Amino acid sequence: MRALLAREDWIYLLGLLVPLAVYNIGLKAARVLGLPGPVGPVEFLDQVRSEVFFNLGYAALWIGLFALVRRGAGRWVLLVLFHLAAILVAAIATSAHFFYETTGSVLDYDLIVQSLHSWGDIQGVIANETTTLHWLLMSVVIFYAIAGPALLTGLFGSRLHVPVETPGRARFAPIAVSLLAISLGALSLLPGVTGSSKSFSRDPLANMVVTEFTEPDFEETSPEIETQLAAEDLPTDASLVQNAGTQKRNVVFIHLESTRAQATTPYNEEMETTPFMDKLADESLMAENAYTTVPHTSKAITAVNCGITPNLVRPITEAEPDGIPARCLPELLTDQGYDSVFFQSATEDFENRRQIAKNFGYEEFYPLEALPKEGFEQANYFGYEDDIMLPPSKQWLEEQKKTGRPFVAEYLTVTVHHDYKVPGRYGFKDFAEEEEYNRYLNTIYYQDRFLENLIDQYKEMGLYEDTIFVLYGDHGEGFGEHGRRQHDNTIYEEGIRIPLLIHDPQRFENGMRVIPPTNQLDVMPTVLDLLGYGVTGGTYPGSSLVRPLPMDRAVYASCFYDRTCMASIKNNEKYVYHFGNQEDEYFDLSEDPAEKQNVADDHAEEIDRRRESLLEWRSKVNTIYERHRDSLMGETTMMSE
Repeated sequence: MRALLAREDWIYLLGLLVPLAVYNIGLKAARVLGLPGPVGPVEFLDQVRSEVFFNLGYAALWIGLFALVRRGAGRWVLLVLFHLAAILVAAIATSAHFFYETTGSVLDYDLIVQSLHSWGDIQGVIANETTTLHWLLMSVVIFYAIAGPALLTGLFGSRLHVPVETPGRARFAPIAVSLLAISLGALSLLPGVTGSSKSFSRDPLANMVVTEFTEPDFEETSPEIETQLAAEDLPTDASLVQNAGTQKRNVVFIHLESTRAQATTPYNEEMETTPFMDKLADESLMAENAYTTVPHTSKAITAVNCGITPNLVRPITEAEPDGIPARCLPELLTDQGYDSVFFQSATEDFENRRQIAKNFGYEEFYPLEALPKEGFEQANYFGYEDDIMLPPSKQWLEEQKKTGRPFVAEYLTVTVHHDYKVPGRYGFKDFAEEEEYNRYLNTIYYQDRFLENLIDQYKEMGLYEDTIFVLYGDHGEGFGEHGRRQHDNTIYEEGIRIPLLIHDPQRFENGMRVIPPTNQLDVMPTVLDLLGYGVTGGTYPGSSLVRPLPMDRAVYASCFYDRTCMASIKNNEKYVYHFGNQEDEYFDLSEDPAEKQNVADDHAEEIDRRRESLLEWRSKVNTIYERHRDSLMGETTMMSE
C-alpha cells in the first residue's frame, strides 16, 4: 500500500471515500428498513449489496487514478475532479433518498433529464419539499467534501507526498486496482434477487447507468408492436351533428384534484368527508368503478376534455401548440354556438396550463394570477383555496346570462393537492389518526364545501336546471399503502380509482349506477349523448355511460413516468405490469380490494394476454401522437416551401 500511494495520500483519499461510502450506504439502509413489512438479514444484505460494490469500486477507481497520476498539473486536475465527483455522488444519493421518501419511487436518468427540462414547473415543488434539515445536511456534505480530506491530512499527516520511485512489482498495481474498480462497478449494476423492485435494489448512480445505457427488460421479450392506424384514430377533423333531440344545454366540468374514490362518502360510506357529494350522488349517474388514464392532472384533463388517451410519455406534449391529435369538446361545442371558460385556483405557469386550455378550445381562461386574492388563503405551492374561483365565476355567469348563449365551463380545484394545507374557512375534523392523511381528508372536506357553494351559485342564478355537471377526480393519492406516495407513480387503487359523477337535474332523479369499469375517456361521449349530438369525421375511443356497457370490458391506465407501470382492469380483476422492473401483479378486487394478495401465479395465461393488450395499447397511443406530430411537421414544411 505504501508503494501504491504515500501515507498522506491514503489519509487524503480515504478521508473522503470512507465517509462518502458510509453516507451512501447509510441512506440506503434507512430506505430498506423503511420498506413495508419485515426485512430479514438476507434481504437487507441483498438490498444494500449494490451500494457496497459501488462504493468499493468508486474507491478503487480513485486510488488507481491517484496512483497513476503522481505529479504536476495532472495531479491538480485530478484533485479538483475528485472533489467535484464526490459532491455529485453525494447529491445524487441525497436526491434519490428524499425523492423516494416523498414519492415511494426510484430516481432514474430519464426522470432527472425531464425534471431539468421542466425546472420552471417543479422548482416550487422542490422548494416546498426541501426543509431546513435538508439544506443543513447538504451544506455539511458539501463542506466536508471540499475541506474534509485536507483537514484530516493536516491532523494525521505532514504533507501531501507524491512517491517518486515505485518498486518494479508495484508498477502494475494501479492497473490492477483499476481493473478491480471496473469489476466492482459492474457488480453494482446487478439487481438484487429479493425485494420488489430491481431499480430500488441498485445504487442510485448505478441505476441511472442501467436506465440510460441498457434496454428495458420488456423490449427484450416484447418487440415493438406494429400499429396500423385508421383515419378515425386521429379525430382532428371531427365535428358535431345535431339530431332531432339535440338540446343546447350548459356543460360544467368540476375537476376534483387528487381525490381518490375511497376518500369520498359515495364510494366509502365509512367516510364522512363529502356529505354534499353523497347527497348529489343519490340524484346522479355514478360510475362505481371509474379510473384515471394517467394519474397526473394535465393528462387527466386531456382525457376528459378531448375524449382521447393522453400521450403516455412523460413530457406534457398536450401543452404544445396543436399538441393534441383530436378536436376537444369545448372546440366542438364552440362550432355549435357555445361560449367557454376555464377557471383554476392554481397558477397558470405549471405545465403551461393556459396553452392546454387553449388547445382544448376554451375561449376565456382565469388562472390564479387573474383572481382577486384578498380574503382567501394560500392552499399549497400551486395555488389558493378553491373558493377563490366563486366571485369571478359569478361575474362571468352574470355576463353570460345576458347573451343567452349556452356555455361549457371548467373549474379546476387545487386545495386537495399535496402538501394538504387545510384552509381555516370550514374548520378541521378528525377523520384519521395519521396526521398527513387526516390533513388530506380535511382538504377533501373543504373541496366538498366548495362544490356545494358552486352548485348553489348556479341555483341562485337560475342556471342549475339547464346545466349538466360532471364531477371527476383527476387521480387518487397514495399514502404508502403499497410503498408509494402522492400520485404520479401510484398504479394501485388508491392512485387510479376516482370518483366520477354526472349530475343532470333533468335526469337521474333516482340515481343511476354504472358497474363495469369505466375511465375518463367515457366522459365526452356521455356528455354528447346527454346533449343529443352525434359525431362525424372521426371517432373517440370512449363509451357513453348512459348506454349498456359489457361487464367484461377492460380499461387501461399508465403511470406518469414512462416505462414504469401500466394496469388493466377487467371485471373485478386487475393486472399490473412493471416493465420487468418487478414481478407482475394480479389482484382479485372482489376478494382483495386493498390489493394485498398477488395471485399472479394462478393466472399465467391471462397475464400473457393482458400484457400483450397493454403493450398494444401503449404502442397505438404513442403512434397516434407521433403520426400527429409528423403530419404537423409536414404541413409546416409545405408552407415554408
